[in-house]
Amino acid sequence: QVAQKIEKLIFDGHLKQGDRLPGERELGEQFGVSRTVIREAVKSLQENGLVEIRSGVGTFVDDSMPEIMRRSLAWMVMTDQQNGLENLTQVREIFEPEIAAIASEKATLADIRGMKAAITTMDKTMDDINAFIIADHEFHLALARATQNQLIVDLIGSIVNLLAEQRRRIFLTASGGPQRGQQHHKAILQAV
Repeated sequence: QVAQKIEKLIFDGHLKQGDRLPGERELGEQFGVSRTVIREAVKSLQENGLVEIRSGVGTFVDDSMPEIMRRSLAWMVMTDQQNGLENLTQVREIFEPEIAAIASEKATLADIRGMKAAITTMDKTMDDINAFIIADHEFHLALARATQNQLIVDLIGSIVNLLAEQRRRIFLTASGGPQRGQQHHKAILQAV
């Protein structure tokens, strides 16, 4: 119950990423429980990836939440061997058009420069699959950042690495795949 209450403080924004949790004594008084109960609650939160315990320093709300999301989503996609990548494609089809629409309203010049830089890199690396895929990821992250919505950036960041295998297959098996992809990237940039 104490772990759930602390979790709620995190999810409600009372404790933000990187914030230090109050000490065991203070939390014990706040929740009316012993320090042992607090230790167990914090240990549970650590196991779930919500807090990080730094010896001699304190307990902090983990600031690597996108990494936790990425690992969780990767696990879900990879354990669903039959439908994982197909489901990922559906998620992209739902998210990406709306992300582009929001970006077209809120993008700054810096955001546009970031997208242009990624496209330039992709143009130069049509024969280097790894460099092309990294630049492709950067384009989608730059587009997400242009929404000015950190949650969107975190969500896209959490799936972008999962897309590497999908992009690798397209790059290797679809004749002209990178070139078609570039046409789409350039059209999106132009629209934004």
